Amino acid sequence: MKHTSMIMRTGAITGLLALTLTACGSDGGDSEDDANAGDNAAEGTDEGGEDAAGGGEGGTITLGIIPSWTDGLSTAYLWKNVLEGEGYEVEITEIADAGLLYTGVANGDIDIYPSAWPEVTHASYMEEYGDQLEDLGAYYENAKLTFAVPEYTEINSIAELPDNVDMFGGEIIGIEPGAGLTKATKESVMPTYGLDDYTLVESSTTAMLTELGTAIDNEEDIVVTLWRPFWANSEFPVKDLEDPEGALGEAETLNAIATAGFSDEFPEVAEMFANFKLDDDAYGSLEDTVVNEFGGGQEAEAIEAWLEANPDFVGTLTG
Repeated sequence: MKHTSMIMRTGAITGLLALTLTACGSDGGDSEDDANAGDNAAEGTDEGGEDAAGGGEGGTITLGIIPSWTDGLSTAYLWKNVLEGEGYEVEITEIADAGLLYTGVANGDIDIYPSAWPEVTHASYMEEYGDQLEDLGAYYENAKLTFAVPEYTEINSIAELPDNVDMFGGEIIGIEPGAGLTKATKESVMPTYGLDDYTLVESSTTAMLTELGTAIDNEEDIVVTLWRPFWANSEFPVKDLEDPEGALGEAETLNAIATAGFSDEFPEVAEMFANFKLDDDAYGSLEDTVVNEFGGGQEAEAIEAWLEANPDFVGTLTG
């Protein structure tokens, strides 16, 4: 199984991929993502307000994102395109910290956080702001941290790793040292499954993907730390290892969280969000198009390309 193209792509996304997995393993502090977002969010920046295609006939809707989390980045620009086509003016506000983003939504400064993690990762914010927030529904049902191996690798469970140390050279290829996934791996997975003979290689998401692509090109066995949703699950021939002890934590949904009263003010938009669903393949292709095929600064063009390849998508929102 060959996958040379992905190795070339990974260099283009350095700095973008601290994203969702750091969310999955954090308590809501998200310090590693704050660093990645950097200067983008000292005050918050707005995108696209003046040139909205629809001219704002339906009103103005503000979407809030953490720009280094590419689940929110990709879905926000998708919604910008769709809603402008329906006659709304859409602004995208970038904020570096999840706590500030939830505060903005609760206060009504931001209308929607289109890719929130409310059940586990951001549960504390949901509790804190309570009835100041409105859940418009889940668009993805299986957000989780994972260990993954190539499809051709003969094991199927993390519990099999202790008996197959030589198969993987005694290494688990990880990502950034500060990521929540890295913390969960060191503090939960390795002691739970007795992975004392393994070394967790901490580097970066880009480096991990390069190692994964090289191993697959050479049809070698490798075990990496991954997460869903993430474009790599669609682009690489990999499979999740079962986690019978639940050491990586529970799966959760990705939801659109709005300021309270949004569905009363924009009932048609709320209904569209309720109809919004992406499976792994659709999500993977969306994120891959935005992050890899087009890259930073070309989000609008990327969404146009994705919608052209998925011509029935908008109808699923309004049908």
